[in-house]
Amino acid sequence: MPKGTFPAAAFMRRALFLARKGLGRTFPNPAVGAVVVRRGRVVGEGWHRAAGGPHAEVEALRAAGEKARGADLYVTLEPCDHRGRTPPCTAAVIAAGVARVAYAIEDPNPRVRGRGGRRLREAGVAVHEGLLSDGAGELNRGFARWVVTGRPYVTLKLAVSLDGQIAAAGGASRWISGEAARRMVHRMRSESDAILVGGGTARRDDPLLTARVPGGRTPRRVVLTTRPGALRRNRIFREGPGEVLVACPAGIQRREAERLRALGARVLPLPSRGGRIRAADLLGALGAEGVTSLLVEGGGKTAGWLAAEGGVDRYVLFVAPLLLGEGVRALSGWACPDPRSGVWLSFEAVRRVGRDILLIAEPREGR
Repeated sequence: MPKGTFPAAAFMRRALFLARKGLGRTFPNPAVGAVVVRRGRVVGEGWHRAAGGPHAEVEALRAAGEKARGADLYVTLEPCDHRGRTPPCTAAVIAAGVARVAYAIEDPNPRVRGRGGRRLREAGVAVHEGLLSDGAGELNRGFARWVVTGRPYVTLKLAVSLDGQIAAAGGASRWISGEAARRMVHRMRSESDAILVGGGTARRDDPLLTARVPGGRTPRRVVLTTRPGALRRNRIFREGPGEVLVACPAGIQRREAERLRALGARVLPLPSRGGRIRAADLLGALGAEGVTSLLVEGGGKTAGWLAAEGGVDRYVLFVAPLLLGEGVRALSGWACPDPRSGVWLSFEAVRRVGRDILLIAEPREGR
């Protein structure tokens, strides 16, 4: 690569790689990576490891030391120009004597968007925006949704048979998806702020909802139920890391809430009508908890309820080469009178994962 090339995509790709390490660890902050380049060589790099800790730019500049003077900085998100739990990154960039800054996307927060770039330009730093913006936007779609709407970005993950069942007629579902798909799901868990299942799935399968990947972390585990008292014997309260939240109608009896708290869970009371909770209220409450990305893993009633109420931002389906006939439908408790009233999707990706087919789709307007 020529030494004078700026901006260079290879360095931004490295910054994106570093940023991904922070997924699921930085909430409610975005995951950010940064690379300092001098004369075509990386002299410092860093990534944001946790909210309240040093930002990616500061880590990279510290690693570069005096070599940052006159160098280029590649960062996946516009450097912040406001003081929160840490000082503004623009001040650190200017003080280090960085000559040029390339960032992939502007800060999605409308209250501060563009301020970092303006401050750098005013200080005489050359600024380039938009390098590999699609990758950076995908990386922080949860933060972008949360900072604008106050609710998390919701991914619904389903392991289904070729005929659309998530379990056999008797309720058995282990294992519909193959080993490669299950490994991918554990990575998805580790990169999410929270995992959610419905009460029926919690009672029937008794899942731990942990992320079993080397160096990974288990996010907050959420059970949505109208019958919290039926969960007292579940392993989720006794085993595995990660805080447990029980989202349930606000009108549950006080003694049930106290029993859950005694088990180490936190109760998230939600308004309800006739025992029914609105998806908007659940997502708003989780957003208030700082959850920017939510992975929903079923079951069928929870999936159908979220889909019907427009609560899903992305569908991730692992389709197994299996026919089950009559079984447990992937989306139950919901029916459309005709195709026009259904949820139409745009396919974002279709590929093989081991023995299965992975489908990723997002809702779209119209047909």
